[in-house]
Amino acid sequence: MKKRLTKLGVILTVVGLGFLIAGGVAFSKTQDGYDSLQAFSEVQNVTLGYNEDGQLTDRGTVEGAEAIMTQLTEDWGYPVVESDFDPNDPLVNTASEYMFQMATVGYHVLNGTQTVTLAETVEYDGVVYEAGTYEFEVEGRYWTDFDRQHPIEGPAREQAWTGTVHGLFGELGVGTVTHSALQMGLALAGILAGVGLVAILTGGGLIWASKDDNEDSVKDVQAPDTIPENLIRDEELARAISRD
Repeated sequence: MKKRLTKLGVILTVVGLGFLIAGGVAFSKTQDGYDSLQAFSEVQNVTLGYNEDGQLTDRGTVEGAEAIMTQLTEDWGYPVVESDFDPNDPLVNTASEYMFQMATVGYHVLNGTQTVTLAETVEYDGVVYEAGTYEFEVEGRYWTDFDRQHPIEGPAREQAWTGTVHGLFGELGVGTVTHSALQMGLALAGILAGVGLVAILTGGGLIWASKDDNEDSVKDVQAPDTIPENLIRDEELARAISRD
């Protein structure tokens, strides 16, 4: 039984070392990813604005940033991590910062005004639109919310949701997903290392417990140097009874 426990302890220790090594590899790869994302962010040099009090701003106003944050957290339902926003590190390089930047682009598009010029009079759905210039309020319309056949809405959609805007959404989205994936990788590395440490401690404990049992059994079993007196008396009594 003791040998089996020792073997089991050795196996658990070896398995634990394997998990610990896997955790180290995962951590190393995750750090490589963080370094790459940091380099990518530095090359783009996109930064967020903060005032003297360390408050997030948009176009110089705290109210603008608050409106964008409301859109991000309430309309888009994104779980913002407040600690990602650091006035001392305004570079956009975390998931929440990437999403805030995306929300910034979206906010100004959704609340913008587009100028549409009709070269000639157009009739659409029973309404006549004279040639001239029109100011069209986007009013929270996303790409699919426009009537693309409309003589004013159609051109306004192309002007509001340009290819550049879609490209920025895609690029910022990649940054968000990349950072989130790296966080998951870091968590996985921690789990692997934790399992490895538990297995090593358990295996070591089994080996230690088995070793102590063996030593205790040797210490407990000791041969006496002389025959105990009670055994001698019992033997003499037995002989006397046999003679009688």
